[in-house]
Amino acid sequence: MLKINELLKKGTRLTFICLLAIGFKVNAQQHPFKALIVASRASDHLKMIAAAKPFFEDLGQKNSFDVDFTDDTSKINDANLANYQVFVMLQLAPFDMSYSQQAALQKFAEQGKGWVGIHAAGLTGKEFLAKSTIYWQWFEGFMGGVLYSPHPAFQKAKVVVEDHKHPATMHLPATFEISDEWYEWDKSPRSNVRVLASVNESTYKQNKPMGDHPVIWTNESFRRMIYISIGHSPEDFTNQNYVTLLRDAIVWAASK
Repeated sequence: MLKINELLKKGTRLTFICLLAIGFKVNAQQHPFKALIVASRASDHLKMIAAAKPFFEDLGQKNSFDVDFTDDTSKINDANLANYQVFVMLQLAPFDMSYSQQAALQKFAEQGKGWVGIHAAGLTGKEFLAKSTIYWQWFEGFMGGVLYSPHPAFQKAKVVVEDHKHPATMHLPATFEISDEWYEWDKSPRSNVRVLASVNESTYKQNKPMGDHPVIWTNESFRRMIYISIGHSPEDFTNQNYVTLLRDAIVWAASK
């Protein structure tokens, strides 16, 4: 292979394109990152999680990042999290973690590390907690100050991408269809977060209409946080728009 200085002397457009390609490859190799994906053991998401492991491992391989996939929440501790730039909370509800694990994840996010929450990761509120359980109030604020409400039946609907300037959604079309449970909240988080996409409620039957119904958002009080409420079905991994969303969300969450 010619040295870069020799290529520069060539001065052709083709050489410039080759240099760009080499530069991008070197850049990817010099700035790899590691993502820890911690999945839930909840029975209603086991099919999705079974499909997720090979999917995320392949996604990492194709996009130059390393993936450690586990359902062992003991991996959520300060010493282990120090090895990662991104934490993907896959169907893992906040109440599925011990107090020490919650504290470790909170510290991770407050340090500016990346967090990608998928679907059941956003189950805020006290609905599922035993009376003696201490509620993780910080996480509710992290999610934009919203409380989860019972969701409607699994059904297809249209997602409206509102923000194409954000790296996580810039490669998505204006709208796309996908099936989900369409989690509902006590109110829209819009006043506290940056909404990237919402669901068009006229395209499916709601449990309790929200009117303004965000489904993907970031809390910009934290450097690299993104929540994606879509993600119930293993078939999502065959939806190219969803694949693009997950790829770009994880890469953005890891970015410096």
